[in-house]
Amino acid sequence: RYKVMKNWGVIGGVAAALAAGMYVLWGPITERRRRRRGLVPGLLNLGNTCFMNSLLQGLSSCPSFIKWLQEFTAQYKAEQSQSSQDQYLSVTLLHLLRALSCQEVTEDDVLDASCLLEVLRMYRWQISSFEEQDAHELFHVLTSSLEDERDRQPRVTHLFDVHSLEQPEITQKQISCRTKGSLPPVSSHWKSQHPFHGRLTSNMVCKHCEHQSPVRYDTFDSLSLSIPAAVWGRPMTLDHCLHHFISSESIKDVVCDNCTKIQAEGTLNGQSIENQRTTFVKQLKLGKLPQCLCIHLQRLSWSNQGTPLKRHEHVQFNEFLVMDIYKYRLPLHKSSQNELNQKSPEEKTPGTKDGIAVKPSDAEQPSGTKPLFRNGACSSSFLMSSGTFPLAAFPECSSPVYLYRLMAVVVHHGDMHSGHFVTYRRSPPSPKNPLSVTSQWLWISDDTVRKASLQEVLSSSAYLLFYERVRLRGQHQSLELRSEE
Repeated sequence: RYKVMKNWGVIGGVAAALAAGMYVLWGPITERRRRRRGLVPGLLNLGNTCFMNSLLQGLSSCPSFIKWLQEFTAQYKAEQSQSSQDQYLSVTLLHLLRALSCQEVTEDDVLDASCLLEVLRMYRWQISSFEEQDAHELFHVLTSSLEDERDRQPRVTHLFDVHSLEQPEITQKQISCRTKGSLPPVSSHWKSQHPFHGRLTSNMVCKHCEHQSPVRYDTFDSLSLSIPAAVWGRPMTLDHCLHHFISSESIKDVVCDNCTKIQAEGTLNGQSIENQRTTFVKQLKLGKLPQCLCIHLQRLSWSNQGTPLKRHEHVQFNEFLVMDIYKYRLPLHKSSQNELNQKSPEEKTPGTKDGIAVKPSDAEQPSGTKPLFRNGACSSSFLMSSGTFPLAAFPECSSPVYLYRLMAVVVHHGDMHSGHFVTYRRSPPSPKNPLSVTSQWLWISDDTVRKASLQEVLSSSAYLLFYERVRLRGQHQSLELRSEE
């Protein structure tokens, strides 16, 4: 009996050892695969770095931005040293975004993004991880640093290319070499703007003589929208913020050259006249809409005592965003209307009149129909999970030209002095179909990742919204939405 019990003890010990070995070998891998299935890696919080982690998760959900970084960093591949490549912000950012979008194989469920802070310090940005920072400010730090990196690249490929040295702006066809042989082609990556780059137009019209001043253009990387005063019983929508952004304003006591000229023509010769000052109407419009649209909702306000306050009200937004009525269109005379009809849909922008936005009224809609595609004014329940929607979504039976799909939302919890940033983002597509857009959403808080529903995303108090422009393709009963290549 003692021998039998001893044998069973040996067998139990061996079985326990085998079980422990199998757990060591297979247990963590199985658990890791279970956590990683359908999810993305999280990011380690290095001490108040949730602002950086949330922004990186949002940028990694924009395929056009990652594609641009790949093209932008193509010239660095010729450098042999890996350390020399890592000194570039574009290379470091590309590696992080590819890993967060599951385009690079990584065994870690939590990544360390301290390399981004190190390379930003090389770009003379001192970002402390021990102080509260803002995700929107970091976004502008990244875009401006990428532009500086592009501008620092030499535009002359050879010191003996005297012709190029004498001309600061030169195209590839103009490049010639006074030495034997031809120069290598100049890469056009350094001249391309990043996908978040857009242009604003500033339009000034005199109320007295209706003379329009030359349109001014300003660049932007994100649209920073203030939240208008809330009206009781009326939900605040993204359309309200956009209309408030481009709403016209009157500027008094402005010198009008045209009024002064008219006044001079009506006076006798030799009489001096003063500059005529009138009231101008100024309006902002979007002259160039980017491929990737970042919208920043300004939640900072000030009390009567001068203390900063945060606005917590919910701003309704949709999964799809139509920007046609906010696009600037050059004013045309009646004689040029025929030319307009012959232009492509890209150049014809509905919802504008002489370069000024016209808010669609209910009278313009067919009877018995409602504008289902108001930005943030309705639910996206009529949009199908497969990425298609019926033509009835457009009451006027005209497809929008500037249509955007929501890719990520950055939310700030807390007040103006302290808080925490989290991100809602789309799950990356499968490697078998990398050009597709999934309908699965994720909630990410630093190293914590879980699945979320679209309803939860649209119910969040957005701080940053990341949209990507899509094209409408197809005929018949439905149109398919595909990302613009």
